Amino acid sequence: MRFLQPDLQGMTDIDQVKSLLATPKQIAIIAHRNPDGDALGSSLGLQIFLEKLGHVAKVVMPSEAPSTFKYLPRIDEMTVFDLKYDDARAVIDQAEIIFALDFNGLDRVDKLGENISFSKAKKILIDHHLDPEPFDDYRFVDTGASSTAELVYLFIEELGEIRKMDVEIGTCLFTGLITDTGSFKYATRPQTYHVAAQLKEIGVDDYGLQDRIFNSLKEKHLRLLGHCLAHRMTIIDEYRTAYIYLTKQDYADFKISRGDTEGIVNHMLMLSNVDMAAFITEQPSIVKISLRSKGDISVQEIAMKHFKGGGHKNASGGAMYSKLEHVVKKFEDIVPKYMPKVVV
Repeated sequence: MRFLQPDLQGMTDIDQVKSLLATPKQIAIIAHRNPDGDALGSSLGLQIFLEKLGHVAKVVMPSEAPSTFKYLPRIDEMTVFDLKYDDARAVIDQAEIIFALDFNGLDRVDKLGENISFSKAKKILIDHHLDPEPFDDYRFVDTGASSTAELVYLFIEELGEIRKMDVEIGTCLFTGLITDTGSFKYATRPQTYHVAAQLKEIGVDDYGLQDRIFNSLKEKHLRLLGHCLAHRMTIIDEYRTAYIYLTKQDYADFKISRGDTEGIVNHMLMLSNVDMAAFITEQPSIVKISLRSKGDISVQEIAMKHFKGGGHKNASGGAMYSKLEHVVKKFEDIVPKYMPKVVV
């Protein structure tokens, strides 16, 4: 974990945060819009931990969580800005400390960004994305970490409070580990397995979590996947690249809601002749693109330079205010600039 340098009194970030948390506080925990398993798991796990320290901690999300994660403890208590915007703003306005989890810029939390930037609360960033904006007072950032959930575990460890780790907190954090590593298939490091081992040691049911996350599909999810693979997938053989697109009409036909398309992009990387994959979706007012890759192929630069996005080396995303066909054409045009041509 990377901390900022000690201040003039020789106190590191962790020393100062320990001092902040020494007495009960009103705390808000915020994660990014369209929260995934890592955003939800790290936030809820941190909330339960902070409550064990005697704080009043509340989780605020810009938008609703996918139904897949309804098993997470305390998830029904979250305040969702899209549903209760006055309540969400009140939580932030009343907070003495704000934890920002799993995002590196205030644009990732939409309108809540203004409340956070104007808040006089101390802001603590815990994240694993590159190039965080300077909106925080203290940061615990490690771009080599598998997930923010991994960093929350290490944060608790650094505070010297690992004995307060329990199955509820562990269930939340293990969810983040599983989802952000694709069941430990990518973005791992030795510490990732150390954290997973410690959580399993205290009784987290890792098999049960895998089953809940990946074996809880509805019929429409499989039919949508079949449609994507059979009718919406294009393979660019000479550049070992594939992409799938979905139209607004597809969203209507399959009654797609938030979270229903999660993981579809990864199916293209199961092909032996594909090293980069894109999932392009036509939203009501914007076209989004999710990018994935294998090995040393970085999709982060593509997301940043061409789609005003970002993320990680092997998993990034972005968007464009344009027509679907224009975004698809743009992606096809830039592929040769990033992928070596092979003889097929």
